[in-house]
Amino acid sequence: MLINDTEKLYPSAKILVRDKVASRLHAKDASLYDFDEAAAECAKNYTGWATLASQPPYPYKKIQAFAEGIIAEGFKTVLLIGQGGSTQAPMTITKYNKVDRNALDFKVLDSVSPVRVRSILAGLDLERTLVLVSSKSGGTIEMRSVLDAVLDHFEMYLKTEKIPSHLVAITDPGSDLEKRAHDEGWRACFLGEPTVGGRFSALSVFGLVPAALVGIDLGGFLGHAKDAERVCSENSIDNPAITLASFLYDNYLNGRDKFSFLTPKRGRVLGLWIEQLVAESLGKQGVGILPNIELDALLLTEDPKDRSVITYQTKTDLWDERKNFDMSLAYLDSAIPRLSFRIDSVLDLAEHFVMWEYATAMCGYLMKRCPFDQPDVASTKAAALKFLAEGCPKPDFTENFIGNVNMGEAEVTIAPCIKSDTLMGALRNLFASIKPGDYFALDAFLPFDGEGRREALEVVRHGVADKLGVVSCLEIGPRYLHSTGQLQKGGTNNGVFLMVSADELKDIPLRHVEPESLGMLARTQAAADLSILIERGRRCMHLHLPDNSGVTIRALGDAIMKVLDEIERERAAE
Repeated sequence: MLINDTEKLYPSAKILVRDKVASRLHAKDASLYDFDEAAAECAKNYTGWATLASQPPYPYKKIQAFAEGIIAEGFKTVLLIGQGGSTQAPMTITKYNKVDRNALDFKVLDSVSPVRVRSILAGLDLERTLVLVSSKSGGTIEMRSVLDAVLDHFEMYLKTEKIPSHLVAITDPGSDLEKRAHDEGWRACFLGEPTVGGRFSALSVFGLVPAALVGIDLGGFLGHAKDAERVCSENSIDNPAITLASFLYDNYLNGRDKFSFLTPKRGRVLGLWIEQLVAESLGKQGVGILPNIELDALLLTEDPKDRSVITYQTKTDLWDERKNFDMSLAYLDSAIPRLSFRIDSVLDLAEHFVMWEYATAMCGYLMKRCPFDQPDVASTKAAALKFLAEGCPKPDFTENFIGNVNMGEAEVTIAPCIKSDTLMGALRNLFASIKPGDYFALDAFLPFDGEGRREALEVVRHGVADKLGVVSCLEIGPRYLHSTGQLQKGGTNNGVFLMVSADELKDIPLRHVEPESLGMLARTQAAADLSILIERGRRCMHLHLPDNSGVTIRALGDAIMKVLDEIERERAAE
């Protein structure tokens, strides 16, 4: 059940009840957003999510039967290729359920890193692997590029005529992906509901097909969602979606435009889904609410006054893990507003999908922003395609050293507001620009696999939070482009961004798409996103490293920590 532990009534809850926002969302009343003609038109076309549980547009029993057939046929692994809303809910559902044992091993490939792609493909028994290709538009460049690489790999080991029987499309009607699936004779093609946007699609075929393939009972899953839909569409103070929306909005009005998401490890994958939903829906036209998946409760022992906290208890069989999380929460400053929830089973996830979707749409109503579009995501897509066709702009300068380490030639591009002619000077100017109320994001177009890579990036993320006292995020490129990337470019100008990409020691060439290789795509997307951030007046820089080895990334981390130490000492002396 959707239960939270707060007894506080936030003022905007009364507005939501008075204006009957919950029931009007359920009725798909686009006039809720008539504060702007374009917003109302968008809402008219994208409110199908509000009744996915009570009025499923695709017969869930057909999905269940398909999944049971795949399992019975002897498939052992499912590989999902997609990006953004097409992967976040499936990742949440299947990773959360993995602890309770998935019927099939489920892997998600939303990275264009050659290291990550090789790592995934190396562990597959191709004869018993089903590939889900998921894209609402059917034309997402990351999906098409990764699919090109995966099919090349399949062709090395399987007969060409057998490959289509391993492929399943999930897309909207009329897309190029639907046409390709039919023309090439793929095993199946599941069509989505066009009035459901990607980040609101958890309970559509985009979430239900993966859920069924790992053995989740869709009847029970949708039953929980239907109960939540009924409760979340009531114009009542007790509506949990109204509680959540008013908590987020009223704290936002009080300067708390960020919230830290704290949960045991099992629940962090839900945080990734929430991050995309909230940041992409509400971060636009100069405003936004930033979700932050926080790993260290000690960073919140004193109230920073710019954030609230949302905690999630999740089911775990380990007493020590439960106690460890409870003890970490005891360190939170009691002055920080807090809202707490609990999930006991994967079926409960369905309820929380519904609650967060309704609450986010309600926040859009209160903030006078359309929660269903993503205008600034499209800007980076367009810039990336332009750079792929014409070449990336030249860097501002190149440098061989990070601190005292000769790492080979790195390329540096910097926003005018933090200009410098040295790498260390640029890093110093970037981090020195961070002030209370800001947030930092390390947007890494790097592999997170392999020894030392993620650990070095986490040192930077945590170091900024600890030494400068601001929200600090570690974002995976290109995933973040379809998530917090919207807020970074379209939200409040209080973000500071360091993009890092690298040459590939062993790139993966592509044959049938615009990029020549996966490594080229990653580098181009980083450069394209930086160009839009600079255009929007953001404090940002792009560092392209000569390689992505763990030792090179660690050298960068060490250099950044020295800069942070200097800034911390100087501020303490003021």
